[in-house]
Amino acid sequence: MLQGLNHITIAVNDLDESFYFYVNLLGMVPHARWTKGAYLSLNELWFCLSCDTAIPSNDYSHLAFDVSASNFQEVKSKILNAGIKQWKQNNSEGDSLYFLDPNRHKLQLHVGNLFNRLEALKLTPYDGLQFY
Repeated sequence: MLQGLNHITIAVNDLDESFYFYVNLLGMVPHARWTKGAYLSLNELWFCLSCDTAIPSNDYSHLAFDVSASNFQEVKSKILNAGIKQWKQNNSEGDSLYFLDPNRHKLQLHVGNLFNRLEALKLTPYDGLQFY
C-alpha cells in the first residue's frame, strides 16, 4: 500500500541555474550536489535536480507548493521581481501564482488545501462533480 509521496525528480538543462532558482529563490534546502544533479528538500519533501534534456509538458500538469496566506504576497513579489514568467492566471479558490522554472517546468504557489478546495466546490461545482 502506498504511504505518500517519496520524492520528486525533475530534469534540468543547467544545474547552476536550477540550483540557484530552487535554493535562493524558492528557499529549498540543499543537501548534496554533484556534476549531474543535486538533492534538495522542502520540509519533508525530497526534491532532486537531475541533468538531462528537460522537456516540460504542454498540458496542465504542474507542481504546486504550499505557502501560507501571510507569506503569499512576499513570496509572489520575490518571484515576479526576479523576472520569472507566469504561465496561467489564477481562477480558483485560494491565492495562487502559476510560474515557470528555468527549464519551463510549470510550478504553482498555492494558499489552501484539499479541504478548502472541496468546500469551494460545494458552492461552485465542476461539471459532472461527484463527492466520495
